[in-house]
Amino acid sequence: MSQPPKSAQTTAAAPDAAENTAGGRAAAQRLRMRRELAAAAMELFATKGYEATTVDEIAAAAGVARRTFFRHFRSKEEAIFPDHDDTLVRAEAVLNAAPAHEHPLDTVCRGIKEVMRMYAASPAVSVERYRLTREVPTLREREIASVARYERLFTRYLLGHFDERDHHDGNDDPLLAEVAASAVVTAHNHVLRRWLRAGGKGDVEAQLDHAFAIVRETFGTGIGVGRGMATRSPRAAEPSEVAAESRDVVVTVTRTDAPLEEVMSAIRKALAKG
Repeated sequence: MSQPPKSAQTTAAAPDAAENTAGGRAAAQRLRMRRELAAAAMELFATKGYEATTVDEIAAAAGVARRTFFRHFRSKEEAIFPDHDDTLVRAEAVLNAAPAHEHPLDTVCRGIKEVMRMYAASPAVSVERYRLTREVPTLREREIASVARYERLFTRYLLGHFDERDHHDGNDDPLLAEVAASAVVTAHNHVLRRWLRAGGKGDVEAQLDHAFAIVRETFGTGIGVGRGMATRSPRAAEPSEVAAESRDVVVTVTRTDAPLEEVMSAIRKALAKG
């Protein structure tokens, strides 16, 4: 079959390229406006107080109309967290593009780094936002809801590698997957809070890598053992690790400000006693 002239192919492809370029510009403009509105809101909250600040004042400070504000946010509470939706998309993209040889727990750790990078991109704003969420219960509730979205995403990803209906004697993968997803989110939040309390100072990504190493050591080697996934783990599981199985519920209590190593150590000790 004859091919269309090269010039015709180029002409046909041009609209698609132009559309993609226009779409990229529109997305960038949208994100820029959301950040400008969020910055204006944060400044007003800091000077006037959260309750005393109105949407009209936020819009005026950003140099836009009230209707423009509501094209980007449904409320002033939402303006505090302008990047969570985009960050969730990026985190999901990391999961979707994971190489076949990578252990799923490592993939989740890479995915949640997108969240940390969002905060680390603007330390001063992140520290001020943290202060506000501590003072305003409504904002705290919204933050908790945002964290829950990430945890659901990572739990679904890990459970997607293991049939949650296939939970029988000798196969605790579904349980481990769900617990591991929660542990990754908890480790991330622990490091993030510590960094924010320190005023956004320090190498937060290195701290996160250390925390994830602890999570992988505690949970990662058990997932997939005997089901063809052991070779995908960062290190091979020792026989003693594979043999030690417990199907009882174990509860342990630690301080909320305890170092992550202490939290994981308490969990390991509780499991050993069981």
